[in-house]
Amino acid sequence: MRLRPSLTSEDIAKIVAAAKQEASRHGLEPTIAIVDFGGSLLYLERPDSHTPLAIDMSTGKARTAALRERASSALEQRVKDRPGFLTMPGMVAIRGGVPLVWNNECVGGIGVSGIAEHDEIVAKAGADALGTH
Repeated sequence: MRLRPSLTSEDIAKIVAAAKQEASRHGLEPTIAIVDFGGSLLYLERPDSHTPLAIDMSTGKARTAALRERASSALEQRVKDRPGFLTMPGMVAIRGGVPLVWNNECVGGIGVSGIAEHDEIVAKAGADALGTH
């Protein structure tokens, strides 16, 4: 039997704090979603100023990053040559989702929405906070 690492509440708090700190450096408030390795939602925060669409976008970006084990921006690039990839259920081909990796294993994903070109930068800052232990 295989044991798989999983995100803890402490991990999530660390990831969210780092993402919010990076967003704050740019004067922004992001919608942040964190999912586990199977794409199930573990955390969601949406500022009052964001529309409900930001929920679906951030969650979809996080899920895409976790299930594909690469940034959602990679899928954004991939569909330019192979638009059929857009038919994958639950995937969002827009930058802003980054896999959460621990000990070289994807344990989830973070998705950021509502702050335009800063989405992926903020998500990456959150992912980097997990470290590589």
